[in-house]
Amino acid sequence: MNPFKAVRIKVNQTLRQYPTLLPPQTCLLLAISGGQDSLCLLEILRTLQPKWGWRLLVAHCNHRWRNDADLNADHVMQLCQQWQIPSLILTQPDDIPKTEAGARQWRYSALTELAQNENTNRIVTGHTLTDRAETLLFNLCRGSGADGLSALGWQRNLTPEHISVSISTNIAENMPEIKLVRPLLGVHRDETLAVCQQRNLTIWEDSTNHDVHYRRNRLRHEVMPYLTTHFNPQLENALSNLAEILTAESDYLETQAQEFWAHPNQFCIATSTNNPALDRHALNSYPLALQRRIIRHFLQSNLGTMPTFDQIQQVHGLINAPHGSRTAPIHQNISVAVSQNWLILQIPPKYYQNIAKTANL
Repeated sequence: MNPFKAVRIKVNQTLRQYPTLLPPQTCLLLAISGGQDSLCLLEILRTLQPKWGWRLLVAHCNHRWRNDADLNADHVMQLCQQWQIPSLILTQPDDIPKTEAGARQWRYSALTELAQNENTNRIVTGHTLTDRAETLLFNLCRGSGADGLSALGWQRNLTPEHISVSISTNIAENMPEIKLVRPLLGVHRDETLAVCQQRNLTIWEDSTNHDVHYRRNRLRHEVMPYLTTHFNPQLENALSNLAEILTAESDYLETQAQEFWAHPNQFCIATSTNNPALDRHALNSYPLALQRRIIRHFLQSNLGTMPTFDQIQQVHGLINAPHGSRTAPIHQNISVAVSQNWLILQIPPKYYQNIAKTANL
């Protein structure tokens, strides 16, 4: 079977297996960079459009980092004009830090705002099975937990994290969730290249993708090939399968952890000193994996930052500790202390105005 037909069948099967990814008769906002993966995505979805009844809209994010960035944007626009697909260029402002994290934050916020304006709740990207494998290995090296290792899933919510600041709170609360969807997660990068070659699609090569000073590129061009050659020739599939397993297990644990918050006034309170507290006896009735997840949510919601594993372990060690025990400072001189049945967040008054007063989970 030729590459285009093989990938097209694979994507069509994915959409039938996961019917909520790209529902029929909806507007899809496609994030197209001009690279091989995004061009393959555009080619596959535009040929499936008559069957699924989608309305397609293309957005190209111009970060203006490269000398050829404007030419890259023009290339994408010309291709869309040729196929009569509406398209827009989103240009990164000068005040956005020139970092991968800053660029990603701006890109998703800009796409989310455009989706709001276009009344669509599906933003589609060309992330592949190869990207998923690389992301798992990259996050593993950073010490991520199960959620981090399964971060690149078939879809995730972009709101409220990336919602436009111009949208009022009341409107935002009533808006449908805007999802980032990745329908090519079952497709290898080699396959997207083959599709582009077969369909005579001109790929815009991003020179920064080969700069091994970036850790992600070093992993892609040096670490992954080495592991594939010397450890497992099916490494990409193995890592992608692991990500799929971890995604399902993390989702299950998250659902189970929410049971703890079904009665927030019983298990999680604001004390007379306005310090949030957890019922340690109730917490102790849960399995270890859920205890850690509940503590993580408790700390994150009240401190406004993601706690480390060591911080979670500090708090966990107090579940069966004597009255009066306490942790070392876990954030800005904030600690957790044992008072009878409660694990109480000890918050100095000068810090209290900057954090949540009650758990909001």
